[in-house]
Amino acid sequence: MNFLILSVTAGEGHNSTARAIRTALEAQEADAEILDTLEYVSPELAKVIADGYLMVTERAQGAYRIGYRLAETRRSGEKLDAMQLASSALSKELVEYIRSDRFDAVVFTHPFAGMMCSTMKRRGLISNRTVGILTDFTFHPFWEDCTANDYVVTPDRLLLPQARRKGFRDEQILPFGIPINPKFSERVPAEDARRQVGLDPALPTFLVMGGSMGYGNMGELVSKIASLDVERDFQIIAVAGRNEEAKTALDRLAEKSARRILVTGFVDYVSLLMDAADCIITKPGGLTTSESLAKNLPMIIVNPIPGQEERNTEFLLNNGCAMATTKTVPIEECIYQLLMSDVRLEAMKTCIAGVAKPHATEDLTKFLINLAHTPEIG
Repeated sequence: MNFLILSVTAGEGHNSTARAIRTALEAQEADAEILDTLEYVSPELAKVIADGYLMVTERAQGAYRIGYRLAETRRSGEKLDAMQLASSALSKELVEYIRSDRFDAVVFTHPFAGMMCSTMKRRGLISNRTVGILTDFTFHPFWEDCTANDYVVTPDRLLLPQARRKGFRDEQILPFGIPINPKFSERVPAEDARRQVGLDPALPTFLVMGGSMGYGNMGELVSKIASLDVERDFQIIAVAGRNEEAKTALDRLAEKSARRILVTGFVDYVSLLMDAADCIITKPGGLTTSESLAKNLPMIIVNPIPGQEERNTEFLLNNGCAMATTKTVPIEECIYQLLMSDVRLEAMKTCIAGVAKPHATEDLTKFLINLAHTPEIG
């Protein structure tokens, strides 16, 4: 069995999903190759898109929000001309590569790659089965141009109305969940996890994460949490990722804080840190929130990127899985409410159980292997 996984570097989530799928397929003795689609067809364009995505989402969020909303609200059937042209041009570069080996299926984790595959299939250039993966709790506007692909994996069956509006048929939808590293489907009891990382096993614990790059002013955020005046004691885990400046600021804060603050940089044991926590304070990226759901870990959402992360926030709030900070509801109020209401925390866990997909990667892997053993029709 041989699979090709197409990713695009625009944020890290698409690549993380691709790696999780590859690892699971290889565990079943299947061959799986990841190809950074834009890097393959044009390294220069890939760099422009990757750098541009980071710049826009960090420094021009207002413009990004407007552009995303305009794309969402365009008239049915009205194409996103720039991406449609790019898809048509770039798809030719991939045809021979996909044909060069007999892939049992092509999986893509970004709609740019999906648009290319869709174009190739419409033109009869490839006959491979193609499977798309949503990495957020919403259909990005570009998915409307991916409907010629065979299947699309969604975070939950609740996204079926969205899928239909984009032009997908019900039989194309696979509501397995967002594929995550299988280690997040395992749990260590909270008290044991706290002992393993050197925390008080009896204290309520809040995990603050800024993503792999430690986005946002984490020092200010953690300082507000640590200074909360509340009669119930608690402790904090702060993950600065690869942001050395943030880690330095957090280390200084931990030294002078009356509360216990465990500070880490980029680590490979986030799964254990989630097990140690009662609640996670995080940006609502699709992967991090899926991992949190798999851990049955309530969320407080901060600083969502406009567009898809705002849609993730809406999904999680509407399904009772999270709280969100706003200009009028600061992080301190959210923390206070959870500390003062065990009922609220348990209610969130009950809601999370209704939408969590801890075995998404396993379910997708089984489907792909079965697909490889199913003869193509026509």
